[in-house]
Amino acid sequence: MSEQIELKDLFAGLQKQVEARFSTNRKFIKHPGSKGDSLENVWISWLGEYLPNRYCIDKAFVIDSKGHLSQQLDLVIYDQHFTPFVFKQDGVMYIPAEGVYAVFEVKPEISKEYIEYAGEKIKSVRQLYRTSTNIIDRGKSHDPRPLTKIIGGLLAIDSTISIETVEKHLNSLAELQSFDMGCAVKTASFYIEYEGKEDAQIKDCNERIYSYYNARRMRNIKFSKPEYSLVTFFLQLSRYLQQSIGSVAAINLNAYAKSIKFDID
Repeated sequence: MSEQIELKDLFAGLQKQVEARFSTNRKFIKHPGSKGDSLENVWISWLGEYLPNRYCIDKAFVIDSKGHLSQQLDLVIYDQHFTPFVFKQDGVMYIPAEGVYAVFEVKPEISKEYIEYAGEKIKSVRQLYRTSTNIIDRGKSHDPRPLTKIIGGLLAIDSTISIETVEKHLNSLAELQSFDMGCAVKTASFYIEYEGKEDAQIKDCNERIYSYYNARRMRNIKFSKPEYSLVTFFLQLSRYLQQSIGSVAAINLNAYAKSIKFDID
């Protein structure tokens, strides 16, 4: 008979390991800017260690083919297979909107102010214009696919407000600002269930995704136990990425080439 391992003990060990990294940073790094950077780096490092290699993770700005720019995001999960170019200028990342899977703001705690602040950051990405074009897969040409949803949320160590108050403030976020999930390591992770579907009758892919965000309404919020906050966050994020989103739509490179008045054959 094969040996067995208690998965809950393995998950608990992972939780304590990452909690210790956050606690050490909070205790020994005093400068506010450096402390913020260190929190972002722990999240980026941890997710980079456990997510499949197909996902890239960085602090970045997001851009679109019309020259619009998002606010800077603390953590962006993005693709470099269907979006083959990412700009890096003097250490600053610029990621095409088509390649973005998820964006998160990183803060020391969850509060009303940080929820609203993160909502504005998320909106600045979701409102960007995205392209979609046909792609060859296994020798067959496929039509442009609808745009994928961009997951948005807030990552923190703790929460200064109760779970009930968190729920109230999340419910007040409007349309493109709305969260999909988040995590306060010492309190709980959460994800939000929404009512509403995309309108397949809308042919313009950007209009269709904007309409979805504007129409969806919160149905329920699921909170985890504190001792499994990181693991439940990771499992839910992975499910979203692999089973809800899948692959992002292929980028139309000609839309970007127009900025330099060049047509790609």
